[in-house]
Amino acid sequence: MPIYAVTYTYTDDSAARGELHPAHREFLGTLVEQGINLASGPIVAGDVPGALLLFRATDKQAALAATDKDPFRVQGLVSDVSVQEWKPVLGPLADQLA
Repeated sequence: MPIYAVTYTYTDDSAARGELHPAHREFLGTLVEQGINLASGPIVAGDVPGALLLFRATDKQAALAATDKDPFRVQGLVSDVSVQEWKPVLGPLADQLA
């Protein structure tokens, strides 16, 4: 099954993200348990706060749909979501996902 790089761009409301962070992590944890979320975490450098999520999904729409109930998205704390298919070819992660 293909892997998708899902990129979040967050709004400037860091206080609201802080409040919802436990629920956001719990939601992403359920996606780990379902085999959808392979890895996820914040983008720590740059001018715009955001996150990268690596999802296993049947297609781009399914990868995007997997984020629909994320508390950050539900509460409007994600201003943009992009989804691109990603194919790891070298390194330990590529070996694990092959």
